[in-house]
Amino acid sequence: MDLDRDTAYRWMTSWTEGESLRHHMLAVEAAVVAYAEREGADVDLWAATALLHDMDYERHPDLGEGGHPYVAVAHLRELGAPEVMLDAILGHADHTGVPRTTRLAKVLYACDEVTGLITAAALVRPDKDVRALELRSLKKKFKDKAFARGVDREGVVQAAAELGVDLWDHVATVLVAMQARADVLALDGRRAV
Repeated sequence: MDLDRDTAYRWMTSWTEGESLRHHMLAVEAAVVAYAEREGADVDLWAATALLHDMDYERHPDLGEGGHPYVAVAHLRELGAPEVMLDAILGHADHTGVPRTTRLAKVLYACDEVTGLITAAALVRPDKDVRALELRSLKKKFKDKAFARGVDREGVVQAAAELGVDLWDHVATVLVAMQARADVLALDGRRAV
């Protein structure tokens, strides 16, 4: 199976109608690709994995075996997707119990949750522009448990540890990656309130 980034994007958009979830997967892609480029990994494979990790969430939000991410993985397996991609997608969801043993799985897991914190922090800014967001502001938001309550802070810390990187170096990497794609993520100040 030849799975390039553009094919993955088409699949993601055909499975996902909601702009918010699409933007989330694009944010995760930006972060995962930053790591792929830094580490000399297969950028297309890593980008495709990030774009497809939540592709079934809208249609199958149940976390049981008939839901997310099992449905996506079954579909992708039928299409011949590589096991490293499928394991990473399964491993990004703690409820599956699939261990994250590859670098791709660890990077996907580490980038997934933290993009939500960065997106939320950008959207509460008056200008709604992630490019103006600073790491020190994210540190304050991270400590404020009332801010972006849905972000699993313990999971963010655990993911950085699994990845073997300093938490704030990791957050900075993801922030810079998202800032570079601000227009695609609708975080460039033009997003409607």
